[in-house]
Amino acid sequence: MDTDLRESKKQLRKSVSALLKALPSSYRSAASERIQERVLSLPEYAGAESIFVYVNMPTEPETARIIAQAAADGKRLYVPKCIGKGEMLAVRIRSTEQLRPGAYGIPEPVDCSETVEPEALDLIVVPCVSASADGRRLGHGAGFYDRFLERSEGKTVCLCFAKAMRSDIPVGEHDARMHRVISEE
Repeated sequence: MDTDLRESKKQLRKSVSALLKALPSSYRSAASERIQERVLSLPEYAGAESIFVYVNMPTEPETARIIAQAAADGKRLYVPKCIGKGEMLAVRIRSTEQLRPGAYGIPEPVDCSETVEPEALDLIVVPCVSASADGRRLGHGAGFYDRFLERSEGKTVCLCFAKAMRSDIPVGEHDARMHRVISEE
């Protein structure tokens, strides 16, 4: 990645991260609820047999309801487990009780005996710092999702608070484009 692109991403990540940290918890909670409702009503969700869902950090749209509903609906449910620099596994869980704080303080599965390759996932719910309506995504900068998504053919849905949406997301050749970006609006 060229230096100008890396610097542009770094600066945008810094400014949007500050905005996200300043959002009132009441906004984050109400927006998260609406975002999760929208995901659960998608045809891609209804048709998916296997779903990969991120477990949110405090500044990201919440995913607990999506995780609980996918489990209740009998879908094969997978969450990320960081295993190395920029590498993660899709690990099957049946409830959030199987999660403990892991890398970066994000809850992760303890038992990693049941994994699946990215190619086997029908729907992948992706976090971001910011995203554009046309599917460009600004991640946290470690490349976990871009590497993971290189090997996936499933539909990608990025969750983003409307207040963090931007039209000027810089992208490089290795940045995965999202099929859908869902905000509360």
